[in-house]
Amino acid sequence: LEPYAPKGVELLKPKFVDKDTPPAWVGMDAWAASICFNTVEGKKLGLAEPTSWKDLTKPEYKGHIVMPNPASSGTGFLDVSSWLQLFGEKDGWAYMDALHQNIDAYTHSGSKPCKMAAAGETVIGISFEFRAAKSKKEGAPLDIVIPSEGIGWDMEASAIVAGTKNLEAAKTLLDWSISKEANEMYNVGYAVLAMPNVAKPVEFLPADIESKMIDNDFEWAANHRKAILDEWTKRYDAKSEPKS
Repeated sequence: LEPYAPKGVELLKPKFVDKDTPPAWVGMDAWAASICFNTVEGKKLGLAEPTSWKDLTKPEYKGHIVMPNPASSGTGFLDVSSWLQLFGEKDGWAYMDALHQNIDAYTHSGSKPCKMAAAGETVIGISFEFRAAKSKKEGAPLDIVIPSEGIGWDMEASAIVAGTKNLEAAKTLLDWSISKEANEMYNVGYAVLAMPNVAKPVEFLPADIESKMIDNDFEWAANHRKAILDEWTKRYDAKSEPKS
């Protein structure tokens, strides 16, 4: 990547800017983990609503949880990498071993678990917060659970490819990508934005959702991505849906 500090970069939240000077990349918006709980199906089965990640390992939820496969879904990877950061490597894998006992299937889409919960095809879908709010707004009988331990997240970002023949044009595009106008446009599909005080409240999401986002070590997650996915696949891939 070609390091570049776009105009106005100092206005962005620090966690959305690469720590190098000048930064190699700048963030635009973020999506974060959440649990979609179907209240109708949960009531039929006598299932209590979970409040934490650890709750999902309770025996009562066996066969009633769907989550994304981290090897094919960015949402799935932010879940797995956040659990390893929250609980530590040993306890993180122990948690996923226990969770796996309750998983019905791993999907190849980050939004599908929530869509399945919204349709009553499962009780619990581990997904991301904006999809959850959208499904609830569409009338699905969902409660959106933000687990008490904190939630993993990922961001969209912009960067310039090193060696580009159009460096000035690329810089202009990057300047625009972090502008207030651009951030307002990102808000159509994302609740959390890189620029403070721009995002409008998203119906059904807690106003303080950003405070629930963990201190995500993106460099650690990137450097360990292959090893994490190899280990995850070896342990759990047998329950993944067939790829279409």
